[in-house]
Amino acid sequence: MTAAEIVEHTRPLTVLGEEDRLFQTSVRQFAREQITPHVRAMDEEGVFRKDILRQFFELGLMAIEIPEVYGGQGGTFFQAVLAVEELAMVDPAAAVIVDVQNTLVNNAMLRYAGEEQKQRYLPRLARDTVAAYALSEAGSGSDAFAMATRAEDRGDYFLLNGRKLWITNAAEAGLFLLFANANPGAGYKGITCFLVERSFPGFAVGKKEEKLGIRASSTCELILDNCRIPRENVVGDVGKGYKIAIETLNEGRIAIGAQMTGLAQAALNHALAYSIERKQFGRPIAEFQGIQFELAEMATQVEAARLLVYNAARLKQSGLPFLTEAAMAKYWGSQVAESAASKAVEILGGVGFTKDYPVEKLYRDAKIGRIYEGTSNMQRLTIARQLLASRKEA
Repeated sequence: MTAAEIVEHTRPLTVLGEEDRLFQTSVRQFAREQITPHVRAMDEEGVFRKDILRQFFELGLMAIEIPEVYGGQGGTFFQAVLAVEELAMVDPAAAVIVDVQNTLVNNAMLRYAGEEQKQRYLPRLARDTVAAYALSEAGSGSDAFAMATRAEDRGDYFLLNGRKLWITNAAEAGLFLLFANANPGAGYKGITCFLVERSFPGFAVGKKEEKLGIRASSTCELILDNCRIPRENVVGDVGKGYKIAIETLNEGRIAIGAQMTGLAQAALNHALAYSIERKQFGRPIAEFQGIQFELAEMATQVEAARLLVYNAARLKQSGLPFLTEAAMAKYWGSQVAESAASKAVEILGGVGFTKDYPVEKLYRDAKIGRIYEGTSNMQRLTIARQLLASRKEA
């Protein structure tokens, strides 16, 4: 083993190599310079700016892991996690757009799509096409496999009927990784994954939800009314969609942990800056022990969340088991984000409760972390089941 390899294998989790550090710095600079001035307006209008979305593509942020041969950056899963964290420090809504594209859709395409599908769609996903991941329905949230959307096999094509709800990126997306049941009698073993283009007849994007937080990130319903999907647009095997969904979501949860960690770090940064500037009783409130204790607790929790996220990301990237660690990263990151945002509002006091300061928005944005891509209770179930299973094996 060379000296460079020894350094790489012994590097602490939060100490980045040169390539990752340069990547992180470039994303941070872009987010602060290009996104920060528009965060408040995008939140109020509930619309993400098209020029920023275009810049995401130009900078390769929508195709981090897509190989260069398909027009992507040829980067790593860990870099995708870094990008999500950095964007979330400025705007969690921006982070989730990049998150869904990279860790859900691109990731699933790279692992399960056929070569012809990759050649047809990956260059578009790298160049200018936003993608969405369509699994949830009105009657299937945590029980994702209780879906009612049906796919009728017609030989060389499938006929899809049903509705999807709460689909992130739907308003902007041109391609949807969509799940439907091709054999309801087989239960979850009938679930099949399809590539659905926005222009396909019988497919429509419906109502856009008005949300509490991450308002600039679109969330819409999808309507499939005798939507005809060519057989060559089936991803993987018919009836194996449940495997694609489970494994993709397990990986995506690491990035949600990164989003929530970035949000929590932003809350801490705002609280620190304000506590140094704000004076009461003739001195900065940062000098009061009560404030110091709150800041110390926030910083410790954020660092613990980051360690969980980075560890899970490195395990995944190394091809090692990571299911428990991914669930822990999302669970703890979501807890910390909500706690840190709440404490930041309290440290800022009255102004923290107004829209003149960004912590109010962070407080609203944090809530979704405990809900999407598996609720906090579902993460706790996963962690507990893995613990019990390992105990039995021992």
